[in-house]
Amino acid sequence: MRERPIYFDIQATTPLDPRVLEEMLPYFTEKFGNAASRHAFGSEASEAVLRARASIAKGIGAKSPLEVVFTSGATEADNLAVKGLARANAERGRHVVTTRTEHKAVLDSCKQLEAEGFRVTYLEVDSDGLLKLDELAQAVVPGTVLVSIIAVNNEIGVIQDIAAIGAICRERGALFHTDATQAVGKIPFDVDRMNVDSASFTAHKMYGPKGVGALYLRRRNPEAKPEAEMLGGGHENGSRSGTLNVPGIVGLAAALRYALEDLEPEIARLTALRDRLKDGLRSGIENVRINGHETQRLPGNLNACFPGAPAELIQMALPDLALSGGSACSSGIAGPSHVLHALGSEAACSEGAVRIGLGRFTTQEDVDYAIGRFVEVVPRVRAEAARAGA
Repeated sequence: MRERPIYFDIQATTPLDPRVLEEMLPYFTEKFGNAASRHAFGSEASEAVLRARASIAKGIGAKSPLEVVFTSGATEADNLAVKGLARANAERGRHVVTTRTEHKAVLDSCKQLEAEGFRVTYLEVDSDGLLKLDELAQAVVPGTVLVSIIAVNNEIGVIQDIAAIGAICRERGALFHTDATQAVGKIPFDVDRMNVDSASFTAHKMYGPKGVGALYLRRRNPEAKPEAEMLGGGHENGSRSGTLNVPGIVGLAAALRYALEDLEPEIARLTALRDRLKDGLRSGIENVRINGHETQRLPGNLNACFPGAPAELIQMALPDLALSGGSACSSGIAGPSHVLHALGSEAACSEGAVRIGLGRFTTQEDVDYAIGRFVEVVPRVRAEAARAGA
């Protein structure tokens, strides 16, 4: 047995890149000032924030650094965008459009809006997890103030056609928000070219620190100005009050910068590793079901069901692999994945699914080891499950 598991849960979080840590460290110690303070220490911190804001804006294609609002992470950014933009535009209409496969931060925000009297349309996706653009076009009607569609699904890795979605929203006069947490720093993402009005993302999904994220808010044509949720000081142009996390902000900017420097070769490397993993599982195990579109997906994501082998039992049998399991319907611990359920009954896999995430520090040797362990374990788990059910 390995001394430490191989990490395959990249969609949950990533390790901090040592280069990012090195850039952050001075802002914990000698450059510790509050960015809002008007003295040398505050100015030092404020200048670091300004540089980071400009770097992040450039990295996502924003026209102005002022369009970047810092938050505690993507969950807060999603809440601020969905609830804040809907409430701020309620005079124009009280209709919001989203999908059933969104992150819970968006879905729960939509539920809150419904409790406040908004009408929310939850669009279905096809069996590959993709939104049907004609159905979106029909759903965006006069009075629709906001559309929120996730760019890359955090469970199944499916990539939506964000530019086409944004064009539909722009044509119909609805603001378009996207949860871009699994997209920024992992695939090409440009808010201007993709007609995005609001986008949320976070540092710890791209080898940066936990506890810091950002929300892009377009400032004109159209303006996306949310009603603030965090009050008390008017920071971030009134969108989000609170003392700025200067080391985290520096880390977010550094993480994005390093990710973009090697974006294309890393996409190619991870795509090859993902396909090697997929082919290895299919050649060594009978009846492997891949959830989500096979090619229109995040390079480092593979979500698979092994019918007859409960995902929870597979995880327990593979302590040497750090994996994320799809929720099993019968586990008694958690309900079924709302994302897999939305793909349809066949794709839902009552036994749950296993999400395998590949990242910057994943090697071919890691992938080959994982294939061998799955090939060894899945038939055994199937046999044990069959005996238990007999």
